[in-house]
Amino acid sequence: MDFLLKQIQNIYPLSKEARNSLISICKEVSFKKEQDVQAIGHTCKTIYFVKSGSVRIYYYKDGIDITESFELENSFVARAESLFSGKPSKKAIQTIEETTLIAIDAGQLFKLFDTHQDLERVFRKIIEIAYVNTVNRLESIQFFTAEERYANLIKDHPSILKRVPLKFIASYLGITPVSLSRIRAQK
Repeated sequence: MDFLLKQIQNIYPLSKEARNSLISICKEVSFKKEQDVQAIGHTCKTIYFVKSGSVRIYYYKDGIDITESFELENSFVARAESLFSGKPSKKAIQTIEETTLIAIDAGQLFKLFDTHQDLERVFRKIIEIAYVNTVNRLESIQFFTAEERYANLIKDHPSILKRVPLKFIASYLGITPVSLSRIRAQK
């Protein structure tokens, strides 16, 4: 749990009591490569912290597998639209490689907010960061070419080509694997 606490302390300092309360509702879980952590149609009740490995959020559109996002080590992941609405999600969380996650029970976490304002603040900041990332992602799709989106992805996550299959990267960029091959050949 030290990985989780270190990342949280970088976002906002927690009291010892809040750290202990948080750790009491956390559980470490491991998954094999390309295994669903949460399936499509499941209601999200857990926030995950990626201790090692990587995950993606994906969905199907017209029978085509679409990657919405990637999360690598030291990142939080949840299907927020399901977590906050209480409705089943049309998206899934899947591992890309062997992955260890720290699972945080959201219901118990939300109850802790009543007694630990610092814990509530840190998760508010995590949600703010996720929101800004989502807006940036939407703007990249609206304003940048596929070539620019690829260049930004490689700049922001240099190891991604070694860790993530090209079919997932192409899907994330909104292009076909053939188009991605053409872009990569130009570099």
